[in-house]
Amino acid sequence: MEQKVIDPVLQKALEQFTALDKKITHFSSIIGLTDWDQKVMAPKKGRAIFAKATGTLRTEVFKLMVSSEMGLLLDTLSKTENEKELDNNTKAKIREYKAYYQKSKSIPAELFQEYSILTAQANDAWEEARANNDFARFLPYLEKIVYYKRKFAEIYGYEEHPYDALLDEFEPGLTVKRLDPLFAKIRESSVKLLERIRGNGKRTMAEIFQQSFEIEKQKAFNRYILPIIGFDLDAGRLDETVHPFAQTVNTGDVRLTTRYLEKNVRSALFGTIHEAGHGIYEQHVNPEFEESILQSGASFGIHESQSRFLENMVGRSKEFWKFFFPKLQEHFPAQLKNVSVDEFYRAVNTVEPSFIRVEADELTYNLHIMLRYEIEKALIAGEIEAKDLPVIWNQKMQDYLGVTPSTDTLGVLQDVHWSFGGIGYFPSYSLGNLYAAQILRTIQKDLPDFYSHIETGRFDVIQEWLKENIHQYGKLYTPNELIVKVTGEELNADYLVEYLEKKYAEVYGL
Repeated sequence: MEQKVIDPVLQKALEQFTALDKKITHFSSIIGLTDWDQKVMAPKKGRAIFAKATGTLRTEVFKLMVSSEMGLLLDTLSKTENEKELDNNTKAKIREYKAYYQKSKSIPAELFQEYSILTAQANDAWEEARANNDFARFLPYLEKIVYYKRKFAEIYGYEEHPYDALLDEFEPGLTVKRLDPLFAKIRESSVKLLERIRGNGKRTMAEIFQQSFEIEKQKAFNRYILPIIGFDLDAGRLDETVHPFAQTVNTGDVRLTTRYLEKNVRSALFGTIHEAGHGIYEQHVNPEFEESILQSGASFGIHESQSRFLENMVGRSKEFWKFFFPKLQEHFPAQLKNVSVDEFYRAVNTVEPSFIRVEADELTYNLHIMLRYEIEKALIAGEIEAKDLPVIWNQKMQDYLGVTPSTDTLGVLQDVHWSFGGIGYFPSYSLGNLYAAQILRTIQKDLPDFYSHIETGRFDVIQEWLKENIHQYGKLYTPNELIVKVTGEELNADYLVEYLEKKYAEVYGL
């Protein structure tokens, strides 16, 4: 068979592009490691100086991504006559770099460095503010972050709403116009379902969680379940932090964190399962994509679909606890000796409006996200200012959930996202729920014994399906392309509405 000859100019451009991609990815891996270290291990006194070093490294990566070399390579590789010679992997890499380049090339490097140092330092300020219920401690950082994000939105450009420019960073192609009706459908159905649950008078045994659960035993149980549900501890680790997160250094080094509370065993339990969903996704990416921009997930929404799927649709299922509850009872015999698996299942699915997003039940969780979404839209549009957020936050909590935080620690200071500039991130969580429900519908068609596999501990069967259909592809496809490839249709809110109705009809006997 005659071997295809590639034009020498194109071949050279491909080699240079691949080398640049690898260099950027290597630097990004190191940044990931420093981010993890700053949040988990670094002593407090050294963090401010360390933040400057991290900011410098981020700026060097930024310079590479918007360099004239990158621009010339993208121009060369995007030419029609050249593009038809490229494989799908290379086309996807070009798509990702081109999208970033076109948006960010007009940002001055010094402006980006100022922003990078600011967000690295803001995390410490947020931690202190949260610990001391002191919004004023964080406010100057937040005001500057909002200033930069508004400026970046103008530089990126948008057609209708400035928030679209920031949404696109986390969920490419998503706009306010597309998101508003999806959220409206979920909000309307969730509020009605919440009213029905409150009105039917039935309750769960949520009081079983109002006991002390020894933290060391919580840690032991989490270490026990992680490898069973699919997380490879030889390619990752589990640590503690203020706000749980997953950080990928590379596909063979994926780091999970969680938060242990003696009086709230659910926090670390479901937080760990959630982060494991992120981690397993990263561990399953096709090894061919290692050391390239494709080595991560398709988008933040798709990533959240995997964590929310594992946490809720698997981890809060009755079948999950039929398998794991005897082991949990072994760890906590005094607390759980008179509790049946059915009572425990209903208890972990208790619907109760609460202050803390990460500890919210599946039904009210989306209302927490919509609150943040509305605040962020108004912030970026200049309709409200950072100093007004505590009052606005509390009012929206009352409007949406019927509860008002007694402190800013329980309210506006609870999430880490704004401290690292993640304005536009929060919708990813509800998008994750929407994607997850649609994926659940599909996986049950392919695996009719889906819940039987969970009940018998065959998580490997489920993870293999997820790997084959979602995880292995990394960033090869856009989120919309991937959800259509997996489920046969674009994102549809009906599946989440149906899932929540069915689940809570069972839990509460509606």
